[in-house]
Amino acid sequence: MLLSELVDTSAAVAATRSRLAKVKALSALLRGATADVVLAVVSFLIGTPRQGRIGAGWRTVLDLSVPAADQAALTVAEVDAALGAVATTSGKGSAGRRVDLLTDLFSRATAAEQDFLRRLLTGELRQGALEGVMLDAIASAADVPGETVRRAFMLSGRLPETAVTALEGGAEALEAFRLEVGRPLRPMLASPAESLDEALAELGSCVVEHKLDGARIQVHRDGDEVHIYTRTLREITKTVPELVELVRGLPCTSVVLDGETLALTDEGRPRPFQETMSRFGAQDERELLLHPYFFDCLHLDGKDLLDEPLRDRLAALRTVAGEHVIPGALDPSPDEANAVVAASLGAGHEGVMVKSLSSVYAAGRRGRAWQKVKPVHTLDLVVLGVEWGSGRRRGWLSNLHLGARDPDGGPPVMVGKTFKGLTDELLTWQTKALQEIATEQNDWVVMVRPELVIEIELDGVQVSPRYPGGVALRFARVVRYRPDKDPAEATTIEEVRALLPTALKTGP
Repeated sequence: MLLSELVDTSAAVAATRSRLAKVKALSALLRGATADVVLAVVSFLIGTPRQGRIGAGWRTVLDLSVPAADQAALTVAEVDAALGAVATTSGKGSAGRRVDLLTDLFSRATAAEQDFLRRLLTGELRQGALEGVMLDAIASAADVPGETVRRAFMLSGRLPETAVTALEGGAEALEAFRLEVGRPLRPMLASPAESLDEALAELGSCVVEHKLDGARIQVHRDGDEVHIYTRTLREITKTVPELVELVRGLPCTSVVLDGETLALTDEGRPRPFQETMSRFGAQDERELLLHPYFFDCLHLDGKDLLDEPLRDRLAALRTVAGEHVIPGALDPSPDEANAVVAASLGAGHEGVMVKSLSSVYAAGRRGRAWQKVKPVHTLDLVVLGVEWGSGRRRGWLSNLHLGARDPDGGPPVMVGKTFKGLTDELLTWQTKALQEIATEQNDWVVMVRPELVIEIELDGVQVSPRYPGGVALRFARVVRYRPDKDPAEATTIEEVRALLPTALKTGP
């Protein structure tokens, strides 16, 4: 397959807001891809080279100045091989050799192909092939049910490999995917609830648990072998030895647990979220211990529990996690549920989770079976740009441009700005970090690659013609950056619009 075919499809997908049109274009491309390049095709279309980080920085790629080829002759397989060679180059002089390899690759690419490769390698490829759209395209190309593809993806955690399996083996091969201890699966997600009373009424028989201000973890143990992953499926086992030791001591042979971890003060209250996250990347900060709180059991001693109701999964959890089960109440009365809320907030946590006891574990999905109840509205938005401050904030990047995720795969939709809630420490970090991912800047504003997620607290939203989504945030303020989340997990524009007063929920 020529790279030009992929580039043309990417451009067509980016040019339409129609989800059906995106799926049709991607499906047609996948049908025409030979088995040996499907991995690369899907990886390129979702904006991530199959090799991951190839060792060539953003500036290196942008500084390449190579005359473009006149005709399209470069194949997807050749690009994939070239990126593989760049990624495996190491040792003395490796930086220069990477530049030479990329220069050769770009010299064989047309202008349109060069543009595509630059955006692919710098994280700027926003052609609209997000996971949901690509999953539908894979199902269409392989002529298999969409739910079968989604379940296989949830269990494998790898979209390109799921595509290969679907196209080569169909539904039967996809159905062969099973939970594998040691291989992370995508976490089940929750939706916001309007209130505790509404969540209780909607879900009926439920459990109400503390919603911690911590970081999501997924724990796998098989004998003495332990693996610990973040919510984005990044392995952090080596940086959290205290958690590894604790999991090895649990009364079981094999287990997969879902939970949260956080650092606590001497008084047992949660430390700032950033302190917890700092442990995920620091192998030498052992004095800041992490404490785990588990709320689900997906596998125990050879038995997979994904499709068992939550009531049964919690029974298994209590037998294996003991004192490390997250605080909460099973089938509480309204008064008991409110007492759980009060206890959670009193301990310094965010609120509560309300979960249907009949629900199965829908990995990677955000449904209504799990609902989060918090005293204030918060959204996870994508940073699109930032303005230079004035007065006391002169010299700092201050006023953030915020975007909600387009569920149909388009670029984030701007919904407002804020400079409130930023401490001097965060302003200093933000000024450095955002300039490192800048795509363009002037004396007033710095536009950035849409890769950082930030949690925003707000009083609500209002109809506004000022922004393309038709809504604007009211009294928005920064809570924290969310390095544990990527833009694919950000709040959608539909979820933002859902905060409008009922009579105004029309949207453009």
